[in-house]
Amino acid sequence: MNALDPAGLECLAALAEAGSFDGAAQLLHITQSAVSQRLRSLESNVGHVLVVRARPLRLTEPGKVLLRYARQMQALRADAARELGATLNRDERLPIAVNPNSLATWVLPALDSLVQRGLEQGYGVELIVDDQDFTHDWLRQGEVLGCVSTVSQALRGCACQALGAMRYVAAASPSFIARHLPEGLNRHNFSQLPFITFNRKDDMQTQWAAKAFGVREPQLKERFVPSSEACARAATMGWGLSVLPELLVRPLLAKGALKWVLPEVYLDVTLYWHQWKLSGDEGDASRHGLMDQIGDALLAGARQALRPVTEGQAADNSAP
Repeated sequence: MNALDPAGLECLAALAEAGSFDGAAQLLHITQSAVSQRLRSLESNVGHVLVVRARPLRLTEPGKVLLRYARQMQALRADAARELGATLNRDERLPIAVNPNSLATWVLPALDSLVQRGLEQGYGVELIVDDQDFTHDWLRQGEVLGCVSTVSQALRGCACQALGAMRYVAAASPSFIARHLPEGLNRHNFSQLPFITFNRKDDMQTQWAAKAFGVREPQLKERFVPSSEACARAATMGWGLSVLPELLVRPLLAKGALKWVLPEVYLDVTLYWHQWKLSGDEGDASRHGLMDQIGDALLAGARQALRPVTEGQAADNSAP
């Protein structure tokens, strides 16, 4: 395999980002024919088909391998431009994957100052949202440069740091409790009541019920509301019980919009930051790459917002 053509790699990244040849051409400010030519040249060079020409298009396994390389190349280019005080031809996006509950609570404040600087320096952080058990897949496939995940094992070529533990508690509106739980929630009535759930990937409610009532595989009546903030709002409106981050619930409890349900039962889920190792002088914080700065910002924000990780939590992270 010959040296990889940077233009071809940029084309591959644009195709993954846009999902189509036309969209990639618009991102790169070139013709659709030029996108096709660059991709064919790259495929010829590596001896593999990199993109399945479908709608939407998708990357093959070799394409995902090269996408990881292309993303890292983009991040390094943004680092170099920043250090040289140069202007990038177009905004470089630094994609990271985060879980919805972290996004709804501590991630945005943690990244705020970094994002504000990026607006001036020609790079931007792109937030990809998925369940905390699945964000790691985005990193493995090369779609993102870093992720917040429950996975504790680092991929080869990646660094991994524990961020902290996010506590989940059960809550419901006072009206729901008065109407449906006059004698409290117990193992005899929990399966008859609706639980507000983010989506079908989210098993936090079943994990909580299993812990609360000693049931191996509890069957719940679920009402799906695919937004962390909307789940909390639906709970205040009396749609059902919900197991939510304590960070999100705390102000609603203080206002009386929600009430604890079995406050002695909670789940502590340890979160980790993963990122591809790029160049950077670890002895000089001022020369850290942008991904290092993102990781540092998330680590600092998590330490302020999340619970400290105990040794046992770091070793056993079976909760979702």
